[in-house]
Amino acid sequence: MTLIASIMDPLGRAARAARAPLAAATTEQKNAALKSAATEIRKRRAQLLEANAQDMLAAQEKALSGAMLDRLKLDDQRIESMARGLEDIAALPDPIGAVAAEWSRPNGLRISRVRVPLGVVGIIYESRPNVTADAGALCLKSGNPVILRGGSESTASSKAIHDCLLAGLRAAKLPEAAIQLVPTADRDAVGYMLAQMAGVIDVVVPRGGKGLVQRVQQEARVPVIGHLEGLCHVYVDRAADPDMAREIVLNAKLRRTGICGAAETLLVDAGAEAALLAPLVTALLEAGCEVRGDAAAMATDPRVKAATEADWRTEYLDAIIAVRVVDGVDAAIEHIAKYGSAHTDSIVTNDAATAQRFLSEVDSAIVLHNASTQFADGGEFGMGAEIGISTDRFHARGPVGVEQLTSYKYIVRGAGQIRAA
Repeated sequence: MTLIASIMDPLGRAARAARAPLAAATTEQKNAALKSAATEIRKRRAQLLEANAQDMLAAQEKALSGAMLDRLKLDDQRIESMARGLEDIAALPDPIGAVAAEWSRPNGLRISRVRVPLGVVGIIYESRPNVTADAGALCLKSGNPVILRGGSESTASSKAIHDCLLAGLRAAKLPEAAIQLVPTADRDAVGYMLAQMAGVIDVVVPRGGKGLVQRVQQEARVPVIGHLEGLCHVYVDRAADPDMAREIVLNAKLRRTGICGAAETLLVDAGAEAALLAPLVTALLEAGCEVRGDAAAMATDPRVKAATEADWRTEYLDAIIAVRVVDGVDAAIEHIAKYGSAHTDSIVTNDAATAQRFLSEVDSAIVLHNASTQFADGGEFGMGAEIGISTDRFHARGPVGVEQLTSYKYIVRGAGQIRAA
C-alpha cells in the first residue's frame, strides 16, 4: 500500500460509515452542530488569525499573485462572515425528507418524490480557507459526508477552521467523519481521490482555477459539479442610466477582482458610445483598473491599451478589464455567446423589452438586470453559502447550496396492489 493510499483509504471508509447516521440525523442535531461551530469560530478568532498569518507568510515567500493572496487572507470581518454563514445555513429549511411532489394513481398507489442526500462528496479547492467552513456546513445540512482537500497554500488556516467544525459535530453528538479534511498537501492525494476512490466518493466538486477544474473534469471517475472559469460581462445599453451604469461597472469589476463573479469584459452599446463610453473608461482608469479596449475605447483615453483577441477570452482575476463597443443588444448577446463561459452576465438598461431579450437569450447560469455581477454568490441569493457556481446544464446550475447537494427517490405507498399481466 502506498503512503497516499494509507492516508486516503481510511478517510473513505469513515465517510461511507458516516452516511447512515448522518442521513438519519435530525434537523435539530445538524443545526446544533452548525451553531456550535459558529461559536467556536468566534471564540478561536485569535488562533484562526495566527494560522492564517503562517499561510500568508508562506504564500508571500512563494510570490503568489495579488488575487491569490486576497483569496487566502482572513481578517476579523471574514471570520465573522464565516460564523454568520454557518448560522445562516442552520436557519435554512432542511432539504432532507422534503416532498418535492406527490400524486395518486387510479389504482390507488400514492407516489411521492422525496429529497435525499447525494452521498459522499469530495471537494477539492484552492487558496480560500473559508471554503472549508462553507463546504463542510452545506454538506452537513444536506446530509452528505464530505472529504475536503484544501490547497497547500491554506493548510494551517483550513485545519484551524476544520477543528471548529469538529467541535460542533462533537457537541451535537454527530460522527466526526461527517466532515473530514485530507491531512496532507501532497498533490498525489488529489489524483487518488479522482482515480482510486470512485467506490467511495459519489460526486466531486472542484473550486479553484481553470487548471484545477480541467484536471478534475478530465481525471474524475465520478460525476463532477463545477465550472472552468468566470468570463463575466456587463453590457451597458443605450437606455442605461449613466450614474447607475458607472456604479455597477465599478462594483462588478473592482469590489473583489479575484472572485469568479468579477466582470472581465465591459460591452457598451454603440448607441450609447458618445454619452457613456468615455465616462465609464475614465472611471475605471481613475479607480486603478487597467483598460484594454477596441479602437473606440482607445480613442477615449491614451491610457487605454489595445485589446487583442485573447483579451475577450481572458479571466483576469485582477484589476484589468476588456472594453468593446457593440452594435446593440443583439451584438452583445452574440459576443457573450462566442466568448463567455456561461457563468454570470449583466445588462444595464431602463428599457424593459431590451432587458427581457437579454435575460431570455443569454444562456448563462446567472443573468442579471441592473445589478452587479458580484451578486453571483449563494449567500447573496439567500442560500446561506455555496460550494461554487456551476455552469453545468444538468443536476445543478448556478450557486450550489444545500438543495443542489441533494438527489431524490420515489416512495410508493400501496394497499396490496399487484400489476396485471
